[in-house]
Amino acid sequence: MREAGRAMKTFLLPTLAAAMLLPLAACENKPEVVDTRSKDPLAEQIKNAPPVELPPAMEATVTFRCKDNSLVYVDFFQGHEIANLRTEKGGTPIQLKADASGNPYQGSGYTVTGNAKQIDLIAPGKGAQSCKA
Repeated sequence: MREAGRAMKTFLLPTLAAAMLLPLAACENKPEVVDTRSKDPLAEQIKNAPPVELPPAMEATVTFRCKDNSLVYVDFFQGHEIANLRTEKGGTPIQLKADASGNPYQGSGYTVTGNAKQIDLIAPGKGAQSCKA
């Protein structure tokens, strides 16, 4: 009788273990991801939008003294097609643009020709004058 009990234990234990593991084997052990944020309504537009071109980096900020003893402040940008001109320290910048690199910067009646060492400035109501850094 003891042998029959042992045989029964030997048979039942693996069978019970397999029966308990079988439902667990069907489960995937992946964590559930819960996201409470709503879907972005502009996601599709952003995904299909063309790449954004950043503005050029500032190359030099220079203070110039002109022949009439006035000061002008010029910010030159990389690519040599954009410059900001201020007629007063801390004043509002006037954006000047060149058609191509090396051409004069123009805008709002102002024309600037030159580089970070020396410029020729034409201002509205004033004649052309040379300015040095």
